[in-house]
Amino acid sequence: MTADPLSFEELTVAAFHRAVLAGDLTSAELVRWYLQRIADLDAAGPGLGAVVTVNPQALADAEALDAAHARSGRLTGPLQGVPVLVKDQAETAGLATSFGSALFADYVPAEDATVVSRLRRAGAVILGKTTMCDFAAGWFSFSSRSEHTKNPYDLAREPGGSSAGTAAGIAANLGLVGVGEDTGGSIRLPASFTNLFGLRPTTGLISRTGFSPLVHFQDTPGPMGRTVADVAALLDVLTGYDPRDPYTSLCTTTSDPGTYLDSIEGSQLSDVRVGVLTDAFGTGPDAAPVNEVVRAAIDRLATGGCDVVDGVELGGLADWIAGTSLYTTQSKQDITAFLSARPTAPVHSFDELHASGVFHPLTDLINDIAAGPQDPEDDPGYFRMRLRQDEWRRRLLTLMADAGVDVLVYPTVQVLPPTREELSAGKWTALTFPTNTVIASQTSLPALTVPAGFTTGGLPVGLEVLGKPLAERALLRFGRAWERETSPRRAPELPVPAGAR
Repeated sequence: MTADPLSFEELTVAAFHRAVLAGDLTSAELVRWYLQRIADLDAAGPGLGAVVTVNPQALADAEALDAAHARSGRLTGPLQGVPVLVKDQAETAGLATSFGSALFADYVPAEDATVVSRLRRAGAVILGKTTMCDFAAGWFSFSSRSEHTKNPYDLAREPGGSSAGTAAGIAANLGLVGVGEDTGGSIRLPASFTNLFGLRPTTGLISRTGFSPLVHFQDTPGPMGRTVADVAALLDVLTGYDPRDPYTSLCTTTSDPGTYLDSIEGSQLSDVRVGVLTDAFGTGPDAAPVNEVVRAAIDRLATGGCDVVDGVELGGLADWIAGTSLYTTQSKQDITAFLSARPTAPVHSFDELHASGVFHPLTDLINDIAAGPQDPEDDPGYFRMRLRQDEWRRRLLTLMADAGVDVLVYPTVQVLPPTREELSAGKWTALTFPTNTVIASQTSLPALTVPAGFTTGGLPVGLEVLGKPLAERALLRFGRAWERETSPRRAPELPVPAGAR
C-alpha cells in the first residue's frame, strides 16, 4: 500500500485516522515520510534546524501500533499512530533530553515527563525532540545545543521561542502536531511567527512534571498545530490531574478536560463578543505592519458576525508588565530545584550551569537570572509582585465584565519576527522584546494565538485571544469559527532539494 506523499503535507489528525481506518495509510508510512522530510529540509536543504533529536524508535513504535490496529480493526487511542514533535524541555525516557543546553546533550532521563506518558498512552508516536533556547530562558531560538532555528517563512528570520523547533517543525510539515511550553509566551510567540494555532491553557490544566521550569507558577506545556481541531485533539490528551504536580488539582474543578475536540463543532463568530485591547498595539515603524494586519483581522471579525467592542483600554500596560515580571527573581531557585533532583545530570544547580559558561551568548536572560537572589523571598519586592499578578488578573477580568465581552484580542507580538542580524546587534533583549504574550502568562489566564494574516512581504502575524480562567473551550470555539471564516493557514514555500519529498 503506497499513499501519495504529497497528500501528507498539511495532514490533520482526523484525515490521518480516516485514511488508517479505510486501509489507505499506516502510521509507519507517515513516520517514514516525516523522517525523510526532516532529513531533506531540516538537516539538509534549507537547514531549518527544528529537530534536535530524532527518535530512533519512532518507526518501530509506529509499526507496533499498526500491528495492534490490524489485529483489532479499530483505533485504540485518540492519537493512535500520530507522529508528534515534542519540545526538548520534556524528559523522554531512553531519549536524550537537553533542555536546549549543550551541557545536557548526552543526558538521557530514566522516566518520561507526564505529558510524554499521556501521549504514549493515547497511542502517539514520539517522532523527535525540538529545539529551544537554553533552559527556555528567552524569546528566540539561539541555543548552545543547536545554535539557531530558521523561520520557514523567511530563513533569515527567527521563528521565535522558546518553543522554536516545535513551531518551525509543525509549520514546515515535519510532524503532524507538536507540544510546546509557555512561561511568558513560548508557545504563542513562535506560533504567531509561523502561522500556527498555539494555546496557553490556564496554569495547572496540564502537568509540568518532567519539564525543566523557569517560573513554576507560570509554566505550562501546551499544544501547537496547523488547525484548531488538531490543537483540541492534543489538548484532550494532555490535560488531567497529576498527583506529582499539585497545580493540576485545578483539573478536578472542571468537567471540560477531554471534551475540547467535541466542543468546537458548530462554533460561529456570532457567538462571541470581542473586546479590542487598544493599548496592546505597538507604536512606531516596527509595529506598523503588524497593526495593519491585526486591524484587518478585527474588521473581518465584524463582517463575519462577531460583536466587536473597540477601544477597551487597560492603562499603564508597561507598568503592569514590569511590576509582575518575576523571571530574574524566581528562575534561579526553580531551575536549581529541578537540577538538584536529578542525580545523573551534569550540573545540579543554576549557579553551576552559569559558571560553566555553556549557554548561548545571545540568551541574555541567563545572565539576568544569575544576578538574582538564591531565594526569591530575599527580594523585598517579591511578595508585592506576586500580589500584583493577582491584581492584574482581576483588572483584566473586570475590563471584560465592564465591556460585556467574552474575550480580549490584540496583536500576539507587537513587531514582526526579527532577523538574526537584528538580534546579534542587540536590538532587543529578553526583557525588552515587545511581546503581548506576557499579559496572559503573568496573570495565569488562558490565551490562544490564531493566524491573523500575512504582511505584504509574506510574514505571518498572530492575533492573541485572551480568555477567562478555564475558558479553553470558548477560546477553541472562537479559533474554529475564525478558521472557518478565513482559512488562514498557508504552508511556507520552502526550497526543496531535488529528489526530496
